[in-house]
Amino acid sequence: MDERTPRPQTAPAAPEPPAAPASGTPPKFGVALTPLIAMALLLGVGYGVYQIKAQVLLVSAAFITGTLGLILGFKWKDMERGIVDSIHKAMPAILIMLSVGILVGSWMASGTIPMVIYYGLKLISPQFFLPTACVVCSVVAVASGTSWGTIGTVGVAFMGIAMGLGIPLAPAAGAIVAGAYFGDKMSPLSDIPNLATVISGSNLFDHIKHMMWSAVPAWLTGLAVYFFVGLSYGARAVESETLDLILSTLRANYTFSFWLLLPMAVIFYFAAAKKPTIPAMILSSLAAGVLAVVFQKASIPLVAAAMNSGLPARTGVEVVDRLLSKGGMMSMMETQLIAFTAFSFGGIMQKTGCLAVILDRVMRFTQKVWSLVLTTIGAAILSALITGSSYLSMILPADLLGPAYKKKGLAAKNLSRIIEESGGIIVPLVPWSMAGVYITGTIGVSTFEYLPWAFMNYLSVVVLAVFGLTGFTMAPKIREDETQAGS
Repeated sequence: MDERTPRPQTAPAAPEPPAAPASGTPPKFGVALTPLIAMALLLGVGYGVYQIKAQVLLVSAAFITGTLGLILGFKWKDMERGIVDSIHKAMPAILIMLSVGILVGSWMASGTIPMVIYYGLKLISPQFFLPTACVVCSVVAVASGTSWGTIGTVGVAFMGIAMGLGIPLAPAAGAIVAGAYFGDKMSPLSDIPNLATVISGSNLFDHIKHMMWSAVPAWLTGLAVYFFVGLSYGARAVESETLDLILSTLRANYTFSFWLLLPMAVIFYFAAAKKPTIPAMILSSLAAGVLAVVFQKASIPLVAAAMNSGLPARTGVEVVDRLLSKGGMMSMMETQLIAFTAFSFGGIMQKTGCLAVILDRVMRFTQKVWSLVLTTIGAAILSALITGSSYLSMILPADLLGPAYKKKGLAAKNLSRIIEESGGIIVPLVPWSMAGVYITGTIGVSTFEYLPWAFMNYLSVVVLAVFGLTGFTMAPKIREDETQAGS
């Protein structure tokens, strides 16, 4: 999941929709599109062609948007307030990122991730790596209710296994992302489905069951592709001497024990007991730190350094050092800079009314059921591209289009399904989103590289569009209070 605490104990309250502009003249549609076009050009040319850092380009896009706001008569203090409010919404995610950095660093120092990599290399066949990674990440995310936590722990371990087996990293990352987000959106413990139902007025379990119509076919299609693509990896797998070198180096540098699974057990216990996630990560990290001292004979300063800046791997074997040199709070710093700049752009877009004007124009295309569905999909994707936020990519279309679903007698679970799969689950495919930069920073594969392989994330949208065009699974409203089970 992205900018959120992964497992709310109760359904989270929907954040307030963007406030109306406090000053200035609301922009016309063409003017409102200017910042979006500028951002697309900056990122497409600057990042895509010249490899300029995304945070610099996003600051430039925010500057252009702020300048436009001043021309329209908006006060800087109001736009600054919009930036602060936008970043405020991202703070839970930033805390999670810091916690994940500490967690990965401590798990590396304790030997937890190296042990998983070691036995994974021995047990997982290259041919079946991709479907195995996808299924395992799906199960873990359903159980824990967090895609971020799954990617930052199990996903990191699978990426290490992929490097050891010689599996191309782009499809490996895509399988991990697709599995983690499938489990996230199907988990009643996750705040993304909880938020989708709250803002749409539907029932959580009705929503999850209704979403299976689109999510499961997309997930199974991805698994089938991973299976057939993986059949070619056996012949191209890393040479046995290199694999043997990795295994022997890991064995020589770490003491493995059943106790090294304790940090993972802490995470799963807190998830099953519906306890707060960040304290669980910190407690798991502390347990891993103790295990590092006891089993790996690591000094306390070394463990602290691993939590801060990652494990300084010095095995003398380059491929193993690349496997182990991950984690630490500092590894998340660039990711957080991108998050700050992206949310600054989104905050100004909202405060100047540009985003509201764009979405209001979208309302004109909702006369038929099929056009309402396609409009909702488009609005959610557009919100995801502009804001980079799973929250806002669901909240804005639901707030704007919810009345249209009621007017046409459609069940609220139709709306909650569409905004989650077209907004919340598309966000990790947006390079400048919180989820996109988090995933890239955590597993080391760019969004553009893993995007084509995250089949579930975008095939779900295709299935939804087909349902909208045909009317299949578009459930009618059967009772006034749709928060009740069986609505």
